[in-house]
Amino acid sequence: YVIAGESSGDLLGAHLMRALKELSPAPIRFHGVGGDKMAAVGLQSLFPFHELSMLGFIEVLPHALRVFARVNLTVEDILAKAPDVVVTIDVPGFSLRVAKKLREEGFTGKLIHYVAPTVWAYKPQRAEICAKLFDHLLVLLPFEPPYFEKVGLPCTFVGHPVVCETQAGNADAFRKKFEIAGDVTLFTLLPGSRKGEIARHMPVFARAMTLIAQRIPKLAIFVATPKHVLPLVAPYFEGCPFRAVITANEEDKKNAFAASNLALVKSGTVALEVAMAGAPMLVTYRVNPISAYLLKRISLTKYVNLINILSKAEIIPELLQERCNPEAVAQAALTLLESPARQAEQKTGAAKALDMLRPPAGELPSRLAAKVILGMGR
Repeated sequence: YVIAGESSGDLLGAHLMRALKELSPAPIRFHGVGGDKMAAVGLQSLFPFHELSMLGFIEVLPHALRVFARVNLTVEDILAKAPDVVVTIDVPGFSLRVAKKLREEGFTGKLIHYVAPTVWAYKPQRAEICAKLFDHLLVLLPFEPPYFEKVGLPCTFVGHPVVCETQAGNADAFRKKFEIAGDVTLFTLLPGSRKGEIARHMPVFARAMTLIAQRIPKLAIFVATPKHVLPLVAPYFEGCPFRAVITANEEDKKNAFAASNLALVKSGTVALEVAMAGAPMLVTYRVNPISAYLLKRISLTKYVNLINILSKAEIIPELLQERCNPEAVAQAALTLLESPARQAEQKTGAAKALDMLRPPAGELPSRLAAKVILGMGR
């Protein structure tokens, strides 16, 4: 039984399911919650997975009753299907509640969590909570195992799939398909996968692009979002004076990263994908001001972007909260775009950080994770 609650988890789940099918000596049946990528590998989701993709303290409150209802529905479904293993992927607010309720109900299968809660960033007490609930933890970052092993939770660093399982895009194919000439500056905008993220980031991104267009008349943009939020993005560029391509197509997204002169990226896993493509970028993020205030009070890290965290330096410019405004974003983008030296420094620094995310022995993360899971069946 596999549970994912957002786009990055859906991709992890799909890779994991394929690896489990390939490595298992016996046929495997999958149930759970996931998106299109997991559906393509054979999962019929219990409910639309994007209902779980909420972030922030205040943002979750209006949806609390629905989330609790989904926890109960998921637990009932797991108990009815009695799987050998339950794998929860990320979304700790949901995953930990499901695991806790399963333990209370006497579930006898194995509980494995994939993608560690960021105990090194805030709420370190979650390590002990995880140790009481899960049989094993699969982590993406090399420095995470000690946080959990010291409280008695077996933990395996499997590496980050974005670094090991991302294929290079084709820049020429993208520009040819959408008739974007080589001398046109291409911006990729990645506002997020949640409705709230679109509402907070797209007004900033759209206005910033209008300001940038005043300096760069030969301009085109590509906006990548999941299908369920695609209709929320298109209105921001109706009647705009430059070419705007808006799609959820994964091949187009991969090719756009390769073709981009610069990307405006909502902080998250997708920033690693952009870094893998070698495109210069800015990282932004906005949450409810109260959530931001509370998070700042408990945060244990200086940066939000994983490349910066690994590098212990601001390799990728971060424009967060009040700095995530159209004027600041436009100016930072133009500054980076006009400085080949800064772009080169960013690419070199990002490459070093990405190397830290490669798993041991050259194994694919999904296969390492699958081997751990298959070794824990009843």
